[in-house]
Order: sequence, then structure tokens, then C-alpha cells
Amino acid sequence: MALVQRLRLSWSALECALLQAFGVQRRLVPALVIEAPVSFPPYESESCDNDQSDSSSFLDSIFWMAAPKKRRTIEVNRCRRRSVQKLEKVKNNIEVCQDCGRLKLKHVLCAFCYQKVVHETALIRAQIQALEGRPHNTPPVENVVLYAGEKATEADEGKRIIERNRKRPAWFTVDS
Repeated sequence: MALVQRLRLSWSALECALLQAFGVQRRLVPALVIEAPVSFPPYESESCDNDQSDSSSFLDSIFWMAAPKKRRTIEVNRCRRRSVQKLEKVKNNIEVCQDCGRLKLKHVLCAFCYQKVVHETALIRAQIQALEGRPHNTPPVENVVLYAGEKATEADEGKRIIERNRKRPAWFTVDS
């Protein structure tokens, strides 16, 4: 037991002397290993610097990661990267948009047509803002959009009517 403590003290003294000789901080030096019994009793290590009470060693600051034992060959890497599971699936659900003629997925709105809807909606919102005088001042009533040549019906009584001075787009349906 006393031998182990003497080894520890002499080892820490040697380590401090090496550190001071090379002018290196304690955390940046590689840790040295000595063969000793597996279980050591706990002890308070003496620091070589009086102002530092850091008892951690160099190995405590390293993030240990797994490293491969053997090199993978180019063939193995390519087989793994180009496996059948990673290939793109052939899509059979592509069709032509009936409005604009571009390709789109079935049961999905065409991206080009959707941009037209977004633009028209932004224009309608801007017109509502101009009618109200400021944004987010809309009354809790239903809106009805009337395009050129359309007239309000009896069902539109009590609703806010927004009139547009252009022809109704084909995709903008009339609610009955």
C-alpha cells in the first residue's frame, strides 16, 4: 500500500517537473501508464501548480470514439453506397396538369397553378386591406369575390362583397 502511494507521489513529481521543463500546460500532455494493481484506493492528488486545483488528467478531456479495425475496400464502399434500397423508386403516379400542361403528381395540386392561386389571393387580401383601412381589421363575416360581369345574389346578403376588375380565372370556382 505504501509502495503504491510512493509511486504515485514520485510519478506526479516527475510529471510536474516535465511539464515545467517544457512549459506545457497540464491538460495537453499525453498520459503515461505504469503497470500497477487494478484497484487503487482513492487519494487526493497534489497539484504541481498552487493556483490550480485541477486533479483531472489528460485522458479525462478526450472524447473517445470507436475506430475501425480494418479498412473497407472500394468495392465494399461502392456496394454499400449504391445498394438497391438507396436507389430512387420509379414513380408511376405522374400525370399532366389539365390547366397548364406541366407534369405533376396525381392527387397533388400543380406547383405552377398553386403559385397563380397564391398571387390572386394576395391581390384579394390587398384589396380587403384597402377597404378596411388597415390590416387585421376584418369583420367576422363571410367574403364573396365578384369578378367582372358577375352580380351578387340573394344568398350574398349580409356578406362582404369584394369586386375584382378582371375576368374570373378558370381555376377560381364559383361556390353555389
